[in-house]
Parts: sequence; structure tokens; C-alpha cells
Amino acid sequence: MNLGYKMLVLDMDDTLLTDDHIISERNKEMLLKAQDEGVKVVLASGRPTPAMLSYARELELDRYGSYIISYNGGALIDMVDESIIYSQSLTVNNIHDLYDFASKNNVDIITYSSDKIYSESHSEYIQVEIDLTKMDFEKVTDFKKAVDFDGVKCIMLEEPSKLQEVKPLLEEAFPELSVSFSKPFFLEVTQTGIDKAATLARLAETTGIKREQIIAVGNAGNDLSMVEYAGLGVWVDNVTPELRDKADVIVASNNDDGVAEVVEKFILKTEMHLEVV
Repeated sequence: MNLGYKMLVLDMDDTLLTDDHIISERNKEMLLKAQDEGVKVVLASGRPTPAMLSYARELELDRYGSYIISYNGGALIDMVDESIIYSQSLTVNNIHDLYDFASKNNVDIITYSSDKIYSESHSEYIQVEIDLTKMDFEKVTDFKKAVDFDGVKCIMLEEPSKLQEVKPLLEEAFPELSVSFSKPFFLEVTQTGIDKAATLARLAETTGIKREQIIAVGNAGNDLSMVEYAGLGVWVDNVTPELRDKADVIVASNNDDGVAEVVEKFILKTEMHLEVV
């Protein structure tokens, strides 16, 4: 019997997944138990949809009739049949304008089709995204010519201090778009008003689950909206330092089964110490 929570929403990288990009056995065990208790487990990531599906299947979200939120809220997927419930994309013009901005400010940029990553560069940071998503990568000579389609999001990539300088410039140049960090070297851009919380609110309405019945767990800036939206907002201990006081509780790190701790304390009601913030 849980404490009244009906949905558990989890960021993936650096939250649910270890640094080796796997779901630990303890996390998996606890998440299956949570679903046996009737709790919807939802994965919410900046990752493209194809880079989330294997993890969703590993947690049996299809069998339990649950969902994934991909592209930082740009798409909502029903795992029963992998159908798209909701999607909102950047237009071709948006993407081309973002490319011009990136070029002017000397940062790399990538975007996605349904199954491929596109960029004119192939930096160490772009390789991180390739390794994370396992998607095909195409290095193109003319980004605008190659990207002649709408895309759910773009990422600007560079060393963190450079992106910290670029972020306010980007927000000023594109006030109509949503901008957030998913990693210190990933500055993500999606369509107007799109973030994890906005799409989570759509899902809550679809399922009839109330905001106060939702737990959201994350570690970075692109998780902040959903952590603040949820009835219980949780950081894992490896949260970006400046965000540490912006959740209700802090649990163990991604490498120490923090997600399992959330399930045990708030769904299975196992007693343990938590840091209250």
C-alpha cells in the first residue's frame, strides 16, 4: 500500500541510469514492485524516443500500460503500442535560425530525424550524445541543406563555461523557445512552452492522475520544471549544485540506487533517512 502516489516520473541519464548507462538491479526490482502496486512509472528524458524504448521495455512499461516523455517534453508516447499521443516540433525555419545563431557564437549544433542525428561537426560532446542514444550519426557538409524537415529539438554543444555565456544570449534571441541544460555541455532547445512539466501535465490530464499524486525525480536543469510541478519533487544526490534546494527531498545518487530509495520510502513505505531541503 503506497502513500497515495499514483505516478512516478523519472529522468534517465544521471538519475535512473548509472554512469555506465544501465538500470541497476535494485532500481529495476523496486520499479517493477511499484508497478505491481498500481503506480505508473514514466520515463521523462531529453533523449530522442528511439534512445528510450529499450529501457522502457526493460522496465515492462508496455505490459503495465505506461508512457515515456521524450525530447524534453517534445513527445509523449504510449508504450502499449508505441504510438505518439502528443508531439510538437521546431519548424525548419526555427532549426535554420538556431544553426545561424550557433555558427555566430562558435558552438556546435545537432538535430534529429526519427532515426538519425545530424551535424556539420563531430566533437567529443557530439560523440557523447551518439554513445548515449545509439542512434546513427550523419556528418553533413551543409546543415541547412541536409535538414529540410521539422525536428523536435536541437542541442548546442560546447565546453560548459562557453555554454553558460551562450545561454542568456540564446534566450534573448529566441524568447519564444524553451532553453535548458540537460548536461553542462548540452544546451537543449525545444518549441514554445515545451518542457517536461508541460507534457507531464498533459499526461496527468489524460490519465486522470492529480498533480499531488505524482512523484518526479531528476538531477539537472531540464528536470526542474517537472520536479517543481509534481506533488513530491526529488533530486538524486548528484544534482547540479545550484539546484540542490529546489526539491522537496534528496535521495542517494544515481550510482547508489536513489530511485529505489524513492520507491521504498514513498511507495512501499520502508523507513529510511532522507535529506529534506
